Amino acid sequence: MIELWTAATPNGWKVSIMLEELIEVGVRLPEIEVRSIDLAAGEQFTEAFGARNPNQKIPVLIDEGRSIMESCAILHYLAEKFPTDLLPAGPERWEVLQWLYWQAANVGPVFGNKLSYTRYMDDVEDVRKSHPLERFGREARRLIGVLEGRLEGRDFVCGDDFTIADIAIYPWVRGWKWSKIDITDHAKVEAWVKRVRARPAVERGLAHGVPADEIDQWSEKRKAQYAKAGASIASNDGPRGD
Repeated sequence: MIELWTAATPNGWKVSIMLEELIEVGVRLPEIEVRSIDLAAGEQFTEAFGARNPNQKIPVLIDEGRSIMESCAILHYLAEKFPTDLLPAGPERWEVLQWLYWQAANVGPVFGNKLSYTRYMDDVEDVRKSHPLERFGREARRLIGVLEGRLEGRDFVCGDDFTIADIAIYPWVRGWKWSKIDITDHAKVEAWVKRVRARPAVERGLAHGVPADEIDQWSEKRKAQYAKAGASIASNDGPRGD
């Protein structure tokens, strides 16, 4: 059995999409037990969670007694354990892996910081937020430009085939309205977002932890819940240890 400790966030959706894509191409996965982690309640800071992931972030994958932390490492692990075209064999795999880690090193941190300052830090004075908002907003826009250039002549990030690079990048970019990072002047990125969203496995992966009628448009109640949870996480308060 595989255990997935996760929540409905971009990093969590990466893994749920990956599992659904593996199922879509016919991989016979073992039984999967999903444990929803209540981030607003601080469940990621419990002793039980910390024993599985000392960095106290979701998601965590537990397989054959081994705990794998970091969403991109989990994608890589699953892609190697269950070989498919999601991670090509041979030298082509490095084309995919470099874009997987481009997301981990760039898109995730920058988009996450832009989102935090945009939505979750109401208790911080505007004058103190202005510089990080400009800095992360400008860098996020630069990264969208990099992605736009990469998609020139390609349906997906690494060519004609959908890979774990697309899985890693998509959940962050799809939330551009929530993080207020405009992509509407990048036609190739917009088309790619729609192309990825149209995949049945992506639809199922995004449905993990979210009602079907709120996959693409959250209710006002859910927006308030996410804002509250985000504010709690962004505050840096909590039982994280030394």
